[in-house]
Amino acid sequence: MSSVHFQSLGTLFDEHGSHLVDIEYASAQGVLRVQWFGNITGREVIYVAEEFVKLQKQLHAPFLLNDKSQATGDWVEAMEWLEYEWLPQAITGGLQAVAYVFSPELGNQFASVEFAERVSQHIPIKLFYDVPSAWQWLRGQARTKRPASNPLPPRQA
Repeated sequence: MSSVHFQSLGTLFDEHGSHLVDIEYASAQGVLRVQWFGNITGREVIYVAEEFVKLQKQLHAPFLLNDKSQATGDWVEAMEWLEYEWLPQAITGGLQAVAYVFSPELGNQFASVEFAERVSQHIPIKLFYDVPSAWQWLRGQARTKRPASNPLPPRQA
């Protein structure tokens, strides 16, 4: 990844002013990278996902590198919203695959597995313990770009 040029798109902070995420974009590779920090909650996950959708509408990035290797916390209450609100918008914006780097916290990893199971019904997603492996997988996805084969999840009433 050292030869990849990521442009910083900004940093988001939680309601207490703590560093929440850094967002970067590698335009040549079409990768939007979201790197999480600190103890995250469902509210914060939704906030960042909403900001992702705004960027996705502009960039149409086909690939997301979601890096939670420096984050902990319980965000499971955001799961339904992510599946039925965020995912359809992200796919409509051009998202084709997600490389997801685990948090070191076991409880967070369980939520990540559940999230991946939901997303995998619609687009490719793979879980990793380190960023270099996630990046390598995304490069493979870029070589085999394929449209999402499954329809978007229905919106919940």
